[in-house]
Amino acid sequence: MDIILKEDLKGLGYKNDLVTVKPGYGRNYLIPKGVAILATETNKKVVAENIKQAAHKAQKLKKDATDLADKLSKLVLEIGAKIGESGKIFGSITPLQISDALKNKGFNIDRKKITFKGEVKQAGEYEAMIDLHKEVHQSVKFAVVAE
Repeated sequence: MDIILKEDLKGLGYKNDLVTVKPGYGRNYLIPKGVAILATETNKKVVAENIKQAAHKAQKLKKDATDLADKLSKLVLEIGAKIGESGKIFGSITPLQISDALKNKGFNIDRKKITFKGEVKQAGEYEAMIDLHKEVHQSVKFAVVAE
């Protein structure tokens, strides 16, 4: 079943993308939630026209995301956590903690756009990937230190 996404959906696609999903997932979840619409010829034409009209705005958004990525590339965050004697963290570091640390530095980034390569369960230096735009992704270095 072909659908057109009305908003970004992690693991599936971005707004206005034409994606193929299983019929049950599309009919029972995506369309009733308002996340997607059926990919009929009429809807495809409407979306194409909207994309054409929004091209200039999209270019500005991409430029803003690129500028933000440049600022984030120079940044090193320190995340405080309770650490045991062996260097293990009590719990783990989550994207919410990275988002809060970025907010303290003046960057307002949603936690849903932050991912890790594996779990962060020990003190040390790590990298988090931030999805700033459809075509702009930036890694941010962070260090887990004892509180």
